[in-house]
Amino acid sequence: MIAIVDYGMGNLRSVQKGFESLGIAAQIVNRPEQIAAAHKLVLPGVGAFRDAIAELRRQELIEPLCAHARADRPFLGICLGLQLLFETSQEEGTWPGLGLLAGDVVRFQDQPGLKVPHMGWNEVQVRRASPLWNEIPDRSHFYFVHSYHVRPTDRTVVAAETDYGGMFTAVAERGALFATQFHPEKSQAVGLQLLRNFAQL
Repeated sequence: MIAIVDYGMGNLRSVQKGFESLGIAAQIVNRPEQIAAAHKLVLPGVGAFRDAIAELRRQELIEPLCAHARADRPFLGICLGLQLLFETSQEEGTWPGLGLLAGDVVRFQDQPGLKVPHMGWNEVQVRRASPLWNEIPDRSHFYFVHSYHVRPTDRTVVAAETDYGGMFTAVAERGALFATQFHPEKSQAVGLQLLRNFAQL
């Protein structure tokens, strides 16, 4: 079963519809025991890091999420769901994340002509082979909406990057833990192919 984690801050139905359009069942869940029973987890997210981690804690979802990832069972973070995997975020203060990946979350630096948030289609450059990229050409375009990006301490987790006033991590990967800064469910054919690849892990 693919379980999409509902903690009140995700574009849940769009992600679920993306899987369903491929003929893949995906269930929205919000209880610790449902997460513990899932074969594959998807952690989406839209909004503020502080509020997201507070909701995960309030709903007692942090422990089962981390247990799933540490057991090397397939896990896909999307947008804020990528950022939550890291140790800390600098979004309106300093906030602890799940700590599954080393590094922090920082805002795009102000630059002349650079609009923040980074919003719209942008090219993703593959840095290493990954099962997520099956049948997806390198330098495909995906849809982004974010003002903050992750800064991994361990560069080996960087599976793909995007240029927006400088290169930033678009995809992080370690074992069966995958996460994208872009929204595959909003990225048309290449995004759906990525969801298919995750489902086939």
